[in-house]
Amino acid sequence: MADTKTYLNVPFAQKDAAKALGARWDPAAKKWYVPADKDLALFAQWQGQSDAAAAPTTKPTPAKAKPDPAAGVMTYATDKNFVAYDGDTPPWD
Repeated sequence: MADTKTYLNVPFAQKDAAKALGARWDPAAKKWYVPADKDLALFAQWQGQSDAAAAPTTKPTPAKAKPDPAAGVMTYATDKNFVAYDGDTPPWD
């Protein structure tokens, strides 16, 4: 058994599974940890991963660029389903 807290790299989607096994949240560190009275083997899937390995590192590709004549700059949508409002028709039609 561990003598101190052992911090884990738990993705948000898996937080309920870690909590069910006995992991606790440290609000100061903003990380999940294994208390001293728990078996570390139960948490092997979240040990040793870096935060970068737990999160995807792909950058979204910009959607179609639309010039903004008022600002004179190009803006890019980061959501593939984004449709820019051109001001001619209401967006809810």
